[in-house]
Amino acid sequence: MKKSISDKLGQLSGRLAELDLLLASETAARDLDAWRRLSREHAEIAPVVALYAEYRKAGEDVAAARAMLADAEMRALAQEEIESGESAMARLEDELQRALLPRDPDDGRNLFLEIRAGTGGEESALFAGDLLRMYARYAERQRWQVEIVSQNASDLGGYKEAILRVIGAGAYSKLKFESGVHRVQRVPQTEAQGRIHTSACTVAVLPEADTVGEVAINPAEIRIDTFRASGAGGQHVNKTDSAVRVTHLPTGIVVECQDDRSQHKNKAQALAVLAARIRDRQQRAQEAQIASTRKSLVGSGDRSERIRTYNFPQGRVTDHRINLTLYRIDAIMDGDLDELLGALAAEHQAEQLAALAEEAR
Repeated sequence: MKKSISDKLGQLSGRLAELDLLLASETAARDLDAWRRLSREHAEIAPVVALYAEYRKAGEDVAAARAMLADAEMRALAQEEIESGESAMARLEDELQRALLPRDPDDGRNLFLEIRAGTGGEESALFAGDLLRMYARYAERQRWQVEIVSQNASDLGGYKEAILRVIGAGAYSKLKFESGVHRVQRVPQTEAQGRIHTSACTVAVLPEADTVGEVAINPAEIRIDTFRASGAGGQHVNKTDSAVRVTHLPTGIVVECQDDRSQHKNKAQALAVLAARIRDRQQRAQEAQIASTRKSLVGSGDRSERIRTYNFPQGRVTDHRINLTLYRIDAIMDGDLDELLGALAAEHQAEQLAALAEEAR
């Protein structure tokens, strides 16, 4: 094991001992916020330190077996124990490296999923509807809750724009690599001569802020307009100004919400989406400033980057970031995304491990 990694593990062992003392003290529960923070840190560190203890024990066993090699009668047994111990050390070292990888603090958050039609006119809007159903079916498979925050339907039943709120454990960690341009190749419903067209939609996955207050929004820097909801809605439509449009003046970000009959709820949803967008923009600006020369292969989430192609005539889905092609488009469009998302997560982890190895040199 490299010294930099063993040093870090030694520091974590020392910190765990400190946390044990702090949490066992009589005054620990007086400040509940501090107690929760320390408890979370303890829960994160303890499994890593336990792995490190296993690794050191395996090293001690190997050292003891090596000392037995001088005894001719014990040599065969000693050699067997050395091989077993070294195998255990290699496995534990790999587990420790993975355990030390930086965790995305947003992984446990809910998210806003924004889908917008791009090039391709009405066909692009129809594909946006297909993507919305694909993600909704995936969320259903994960037993997550999905709320429609905003939608702007097209003439043929697609969506020019749709915003979903996805609520569930690990939602952002699973879907965070979906941001980017999704391209579709197929014969559109509007195509009379059977020619294949290429269209595109843009997907943005934004972690939800814990509260709107987590993002500093100056009330003087936002403009809130109300207007009458449009579209299907029975007697309610065009009778009350329940729809809300929020404009963030410094950035020009505009959020509309008209899916609820309550103006208050629409305003709250719009402000939540605005907070998520501002937070996302701030994080991207910060990441751009501190980005290293080694760029994460799947972690950029660039909205202008073409990340995936859905080719219906050939029945294939290709993710261009990891050169993965799957010939099961029907299952994928029905929300069976586990293989695809798992491959993206594995590639991201491989990139992190490579970066960790470089730092440890």
